[in-house]
Amino acid sequence: MDWFEQARAAERGQDWDVAITLVSARAECYSNDPDMHDNHLWHMDLLARAERISELTERALADVHARRRLNRLLGERGMEAALRMRAEDGDRGALYVLVRLLCGTSRVQEAQQALQDIDPENQYARQIVAGHS
Repeated sequence: MDWFEQARAAERGQDWDVAITLVSARAECYSNDPDMHDNHLWHMDLLARAERISELTERALADVHARRRLNRLLGERGMEAALRMRAEDGDRGALYVLVRLLCGTSRVQEAQQALQDIDPENQYARQIVAGHS
């Protein structure tokens, strides 16, 4: 069985340590090799599915893919406070996830307030809110 089959089997069995170890060894962000780049995205997804929020948070400082996957995970978990903190620190992606989360749970006024508090001039976030008003 090659590494890919081993990683998929570990993933199916939720043996996150094995899957992450196998995939991360063959992963590179923005690699010229599309397989290495795909493996990087897979690696970020495995970290999220393993709920390794601290590791994703650390990687998110320098890796846009980790940042996006972290924000998505926080949104899926309904972690509004964490998204808000990230948005207040300048992460626009976190702001978009926060606004979508609030609007998607029928809290458009809260989304409008969050937008007003964090980045009132952000046109894209304003469009998200307007689409739910």
